[in-house]
Amino acid sequence: MITIIQRVTSAKVIVNNQEIGKIDTGIMALVAVEKADTEKEAQLLLERILNYRIFADSDERMNLSLRDINGGLLLIPQFTLAADTQKGNRPSFIAAAAPEKGKEVFEYLQQLAKKTYQKVEFGEFGADMQVALVNNGPVTFILRTGKT
Repeated sequence: MITIIQRVTSAKVIVNNQEIGKIDTGIMALVAVEKADTEKEAQLLLERILNYRIFADSDERMNLSLRDINGGLLLIPQFTLAADTQKGNRPSFIAAAAPEKGKEVFEYLQQLAKKTYQKVEFGEFGADMQVALVNNGPVTFILRTGKT
């Protein structure tokens, strides 16, 4: 799995002109499922997101995790993140999971996140979403599980 996490002061996702998820200070994560991904990768990815130390401590060093600050988490499914862009002028999605599998793994990630962390919101798999955020820093990281 691949995710781009961004430290935000706020983020929201809108589908069909209706806000379906919103957080204040925390992490907005764009998440892609690749062909070989399973529930195991979803578990590993969620733990990394929740424990990745990207928030400032009292010395202004990135030493605190989302759990440490009790911030919000907004998980957005992002199929295009799995694109291979190394050649040509058009992305290849050969590494991306088929839609059915991508949805299954993302839904597992949703259920696990709900059980594991109380301040979590979601985008909608397969929907045309408008995502708005205020990136704090800016601070952005790419995290991967599985083979690269």
